[in-house]
Amino acid sequence: MAKPARSHQRSAPAALRTVAVVVGTRPEAIKLAPVIAALSGHPRLQPVVVVSGQHSSMVAQVFDIFGIRPDVDLHVDDVGSQLHSMVAAVISRLGDYLARHRPDAVLVQGDTTTALGAALVGFYAALPVVHLEAGLRSDDRRAPFPEEVHRRALTLMADCHLAPTATAAVRLGREGVNEVYVTGNTVVDALLAMRERRTSYRDQRLESVDAHHGRVVLVTAHRRESWGAPLDRIALAVAHLAGSARDVTFVVSAHPNPIVRASFSVLAELPRVLVVAPEPYDSFVRLLARADLVVTDSGGIQEEAATLGTRALVTRTTTERVEGIHAGIAQLVGTEVDAIVNAVEEALAPGARTAADVTAIYGDGLAATRAVDHIDRLLRSARRTSMPQTSSAAGVSAPRCVEAAASSVMA
Repeated sequence: MAKPARSHQRSAPAALRTVAVVVGTRPEAIKLAPVIAALSGHPRLQPVVVVSGQHSSMVAQVFDIFGIRPDVDLHVDDVGSQLHSMVAAVISRLGDYLARHRPDAVLVQGDTTTALGAALVGFYAALPVVHLEAGLRSDDRRAPFPEEVHRRALTLMADCHLAPTATAAVRLGREGVNEVYVTGNTVVDALLAMRERRTSYRDQRLESVDAHHGRVVLVTAHRRESWGAPLDRIALAVAHLAGSARDVTFVVSAHPNPIVRASFSVLAELPRVLVVAPEPYDSFVRLLARADLVVTDSGGIQEEAATLGTRALVTRTTTERVEGIHAGIAQLVGTEVDAIVNAVEEALAPGARTAADVTAIYGDGLAATRAVDHIDRLLRSARRTSMPQTSSAAGVSAPRCVEAAASSVMA
């Protein structure tokens, strides 16, 4: 039997429209925190923050930094990490909650298991589903896995598509999707809010790394499709580089997943390599700003590094964040040892460009305000019926926003 949601929902004046903001992972928490703040300050809207429990401790850490208190906890962490079990728990428990407390809309972010399950429940409940960070595509169903399939399914279920860039909006238009609006990426809002802080590192060893004058390479890798041999090769590449790059410190931020930690365990005792647990978001931004180069498979870090003007080497063969590739601030290097080593050595060679003035390609820090404005318009114009509402129609060749995309976002 599905475990019922435990609700801490705040009471809201009757005049306010409620938006169920469903959050499962740390990246979702980071990117939704500015939207939750904007909803909380809106005269007509009220967020109901629902955490699934997919990454419970990491989400709690982010929300503590932003001063957010969840209203509902679905506790899906009690079903384990199997994808089918987790999505089934999200569907069942969120479905039970929506049957008792019917919000005016459901807001999901990105392409996680939580986002997929929440969008499906919202669709089944005939509620408007808003998809933040819509339109990203890698064109490879297996990379990133399972996110590429999730985001395509989310497009079918969403009524309002908030695209982070004009590129994403145009892609949705080519797929015949309507109700697309370019907002910028809310990760930039969150990053800029944290950049002004100088929070102490949780791992005090990073204080000396931050203070010294040598170069720093930040390494992160955790993608499910890289588990096993690809992660092992990334670790071997770092080990090789640490043995030859005498003036460089490699900081490896190791995801808490035991599979990831097992791959990076070979680096623990090497000189010039520091393996650390993920820092809280505010101190992680400080570390990211200190780095001279980033080696990562994270989509969010690709966006954050570009915003800071730092070059990223992406240990994948494809990426949905194509803007960084086109701007020359990011480079796909795959997971082969020689390819990673060569790319890092080239990036660190004398005279190589490690930074660029392309900081606005993913947003200007106002994405959350734009997103909430579009949610407000959606709810003011929506005619609520007992039947599911769809926002796309056959024969639509481009979203209504694409014509104005160049003037509405910094792409």
